[in-house]
Amino acid sequence: MSTLPQQYVIENVLQCKMRGRVAYQSYFSASVGVNLIYVKPFDHPSGKGYQRPVDAKRCADFAHYLSKGEEALFTPILLNAGANWEFSSYDRQRPSYGRLLCKGRASLMDGQHRVGGIEKYVRETNSDINIPFLAFHSLDEDEEIKLFDTINTKAKGIGTSLSKFLRRDSDDISWMATEMMTRRDSPFNLIGSIIGKRSKGRHVTLQNLYRTLNYLLKNESINSLPKEEQLTLALTYYNALRDKFLFEWKDYKSYRVTHIVSIDALSIAGSYVLAAALRDNKKQADISAIIKYVNKLSVEWSTDGPLKYVKGLSGSKKLAEELKDQMLI
Repeated sequence: MSTLPQQYVIENVLQCKMRGRVAYQSYFSASVGVNLIYVKPFDHPSGKGYQRPVDAKRCADFAHYLSKGEEALFTPILLNAGANWEFSSYDRQRPSYGRLLCKGRASLMDGQHRVGGIEKYVRETNSDINIPFLAFHSLDEDEEIKLFDTINTKAKGIGTSLSKFLRRDSDDISWMATEMMTRRDSPFNLIGSIIGKRSKGRHVTLQNLYRTLNYLLKNESINSLPKEEQLTLALTYYNALRDKFLFEWKDYKSYRVTHIVSIDALSIAGSYVLAAALRDNKKQADISAIIKYVNKLSVEWSTDGPLKYVKGLSGSKKLAEELKDQMLI
């Protein structure tokens, strides 16, 4: 994906250093630039992707902004050349001014919607436009992800769901939440959104799941287990709930079982269920006991039923007490 069919040259480049890392500043025309950059989507097979899908409306809005003419200024895009770009100075008197020989594509870290808007504008107006850029000579993949995460969480950007996804290798709950979103044997696989954007049928975000797993796994005995075992217990519990209320689980509009307030209540109550299911040695839970406890539940989940006005964390906690009593008494 980073290969180029031919070598490109970018002129009038300033070479600089930023926090000890070599970087380049210049611009390229949009007609050339689209061939010089690529995007690493969050679901890239390598596991090192991070970009959310492009929002077509944001690209269209930026294209409209560009149509205003010379007053439509915009900031440089941010790239990681990945050692595919080689700098050559014009002369010894100005060693930091020269050209870049581009042997491969650079990864687009920031500016995806600007680039999308520029492409739309250029296509519709049959014109060209210069795109300013700041490109690091070479960041490794983890540095690239970390910088992207910093840019988009310190400012208003990617949101907490995609941020949790990016931290899945360093935070156990983020890892478990991501696994429960992506595994086919998870009841959240078809109703969850990793990037935090809700759509029809996908109404539980990764951030929602991250928070609710904290409720479920808060018991010290459970929390001290290896993350793989905690994930197994969480999957067992939520799958048992899905199977118990299969019809309701599939109908978000008519039933509240997968509404966040209910999911949180089930998780709060579930922390007591998992603790009760631990064997005497406190190192292994009785899977069949978890399912048995869940099957004791009898709840009217209808959106027009008794849970209609249950809202917020206080509502979840109150509902959790009732659910816990049903399962454990």
